Amino acid sequence: MKIENRLEEFESLGNDHIGTSSHTPMRQDAFILSNEEKIDIIKDDVRHIMETLGLDLTDDSLNGTPTRVAKMFVKELFVGLSPDKKPSASTFKNKYKYGEMLVEKNITVYSTCEHHLLPIVGKAHVAYISNGTVVGLSKMNRIVDYYAKRPQVQERLTIQIVKELQEVLKTEDVACVIDAKHLCVNSRGIRDVESSTVTSEFGGKFKEKETRREFLDYIKLETKF
Repeated sequence: MKIENRLEEFESLGNDHIGTSSHTPMRQDAFILSNEEKIDIIKDDVRHIMETLGLDLTDDSLNGTPTRVAKMFVKELFVGLSPDKKPSASTFKNKYKYGEMLVEKNITVYSTCEHHLLPIVGKAHVAYISNGTVVGLSKMNRIVDYYAKRPQVQERLTIQIVKELQEVLKTEDVACVIDAKHLCVNSRGIRDVESSTVTSEFGGKFKEKETRREFLDYIKLETKF
């Protein structure tokens, strides 16, 4: 009975898309295997799944799928699990004394739901107020992409982006809003194609009503070229 209750609990967590930690759950031995060793193991597992489903892997179209999926997992979709892939965010002194909010909006997010391994696709909007240090604009995009490239829940992703920038910039004054579609909601389960999920994390001055409102107004602005 206890096992059945635990299984129901795990199923509920996944279907309700509830995370359990602001840190990505990782085993201590996560990096003992090389990428190539991981690919060899994963491709055998993918092959087993496909064969269990009844697919004929001698077909030319399917034969290479296990290897392709394994490489995609290790070298693309989940590359953000590797600490050595973490972007080095060079900072600079704010010599021009820019003291207002800096907003990088509409950063593309491609992530993967950790409950069903289906895509999360959306936009992130990130802002900070310098306390004497600034960071290159592209580094903000790279930080978003790094934490997105792992099995995720959107709430955790939002928090991780803010915490990383707070560490890089040595300030609490960082904010992030993410608006994304979850294919685990759009293509299965409730199959609500129109819905999206919005999460936010506000630090320091962004907890103040006026500063938060200014940020939210900026991300509503339409950008035209």
